[in-house]
Amino acid sequence: MYTALRLQRRLKHELRRAREGGGGVQVTVLAPDPYMTYQPFLPEAAAGSISPRHVVVPLRRVLPHCRIVIGEAKSVDHARRTATVETLATEHAGTGPVEVPYDELVLAPGSVSRALPVPGLADHGIGFKTVEEAIGLRNHVLEQLDIASSTRDPAVRDAALTFVFVGGGYAGVEALAELEDMARYACRYYHNIRPRDMKWMLVEATGRILPEVGEAMGRYAVRELRGRNVDVRLETRLDSCENRVARLSDGSRHPCRTLVWTAGVKPHPLLERTDLPRDGRGRLRCTATLRVEGTEHAWSAGDAAAVPDLAAEKSRAREAGEGPPPECAPNAQHAVRQARLLADNLVASLRGREPARYEHSYAGSVASLGLHKGVAHVYGRRLKGYPAWFLHRVYHLSRVPTANRKARILAEWTLAGLFKREIVSLGSLEHPRAEFELAAGTGRHPEGP
Repeated sequence: MYTALRLQRRLKHELRRAREGGGGVQVTVLAPDPYMTYQPFLPEAAAGSISPRHVVVPLRRVLPHCRIVIGEAKSVDHARRTATVETLATEHAGTGPVEVPYDELVLAPGSVSRALPVPGLADHGIGFKTVEEAIGLRNHVLEQLDIASSTRDPAVRDAALTFVFVGGGYAGVEALAELEDMARYACRYYHNIRPRDMKWMLVEATGRILPEVGEAMGRYAVRELRGRNVDVRLETRLDSCENRVARLSDGSRHPCRTLVWTAGVKPHPLLERTDLPRDGRGRLRCTATLRVEGTEHAWSAGDAAAVPDLAAEKSRAREAGEGPPPECAPNAQHAVRQARLLADNLVASLRGREPARYEHSYAGSVASLGLHKGVAHVYGRRLKGYPAWFLHRVYHLSRVPTANRKARILAEWTLAGLFKREIVSLGSLEHPRAEFELAAGTGRHPEGP
């Protein structure tokens, strides 16, 4: 989306000529959803601090001069310059996928959750990469409080109040911290549940969490979470979660009805169905100009691309370091900047100019640990508590696309500071026809006498 947004601005005259029938260029954006999700705001959406509508950016609104196609690329044959695409229309018509020709390819499908072959994970695990998963998890957590409040079975109550998060990166830590904050606040409205009755657990296979913010801030984050009665287990793996029982590598077992899996990501499976060169981890091998290596007319950026980190390489050369050349980390800080340069380089290529090389010194990282709590390591300076949380909000507000979204999110934050937190579960949204099916099956209106 960021690349298309930049192309729309840089090629506005060519796009206008194409609309008027005088030749020019056409930018086609193929995406499985009609919106782009700003993932750093998913934890706040799950906690109810931000409306889910405001963490997504509608493509048709922000890209009015591009052709938007909602569908999925099944494969890419770059030798023939065609993509095999399946859309909602082809699916309903039963005609099968269609081939879409192109002149220039920008392949940036991102990443998907990396699910390991843990017994029971596919049946009971919950991901945290989409807005649907974030809102579904919020509804699920509040539903568990309802179950615990209404049951007389201690085993059911304990399992409902046990929440296990696997993965100590950004997604896992921020999701746990925000949802624990929300659930602790919600307990005041339940006559028989106290915050100490809940059991929140973070399981991390390595010896630290939040490695992006540095070792010192990672240790502070562990102390902060443990101070809130969160059971942080380092150097521990999830061995099984069959029958809704989390069995850990330290030998402990924890019956739970909530298991959130955030233990890493992997490149999108689409990359395996292309004829483009990939590295050992399955990402597209790219040059510093964001071209796919050894290939003309193909570009990539973001999580799907293995791009040389020129800034880190210079730093390593000064320190006479050894080892393989460094690559840009798969995070939003690099992805957004790469996307904009990719668009500029694509325009330069069309106009016969030399493309520029991507070089960006890593500015640092910020992470939220719930309302008014956070950690940050920015430009060599360490922050924690309220200043880090405030910096987290300011940074991401500046990065979320469009002034419309910025204004809406800022307004919601302001209102959240003036009024109480909403703790309504709307789990029935996941089954919108349930009430009608009940009425149709019984022959009565569900609201009738």
